[in-house]
Amino acid sequence: MSDIRKIVILTGAGVSAESGIDTFRAEGGLWEQHRVEDVATPEAFERDPDLVLRFYDMRREAIQTKAPNAAHLALARLDAEWAGDLLIVTQNVDDLHERAGARRVLHMHGEHLSVWCTACDARSRWTETLIERPPCPECGKPALRPDIVWFGEMPYRMDDIFAALEDADLFVSIGTSGAVYPAAGFVRNARELGAATLELNLEPSQGTGWFDEARHGPATQVVSDWVEEILGPPR
Repeated sequence: MSDIRKIVILTGAGVSAESGIDTFRAEGGLWEQHRVEDVATPEAFERDPDLVLRFYDMRREAIQTKAPNAAHLALARLDAEWAGDLLIVTQNVDDLHERAGARRVLHMHGEHLSVWCTACDARSRWTETLIERPPCPECGKPALRPDIVWFGEMPYRMDDIFAALEDADLFVSIGTSGAVYPAAGFVRNARELGAATLELNLEPSQGTGWFDEARHGPATQVVSDWVEEILGPPR
């Protein structure tokens, strides 16, 4: 790590699984309980907005009962103590990185605790339900939707992510399946640009072969161990 100054970390559902937040593709995960086409596309929202809003109302309520785990806390420590550049790009729509104390976080797929007004384009923090069509805090119109990137929509701040990858000395992927693009392609982007690459995952992902090194086990263990290697034991 003596030559590493700029780190980009990608986190996925596996980093929050040990906090009790359902993953999408594991056995019993969300995509076995709900079809993507029914709850996670613009067409679904147009076709049956009540179904979509109830799904996200339940998810929004559920994440507020969860707490950051040791993996979130380890990454927050890295964020606080790493003197070089660091960007945590998360596919997760929970706020557990922030509640653990991380500040250099980019939510590429949106956030459960945010709403987007399709009338005025404002985004507002939101912790309540949407099913009753509450007014937008900015313009007053009942045009709020979950501030979530659905399938078929462009992830947020891709220019910022690719700029960070272009400068990175190290790219780390944590708790991701390696199945969802464009995030699944970040490891190849990083390798082509000369960064070292590391996978920390419960089990080999679909993209494990692209990484220089892979360590497998629960996120609370492998992430904590890795951060301690870099920073030393907590003081």
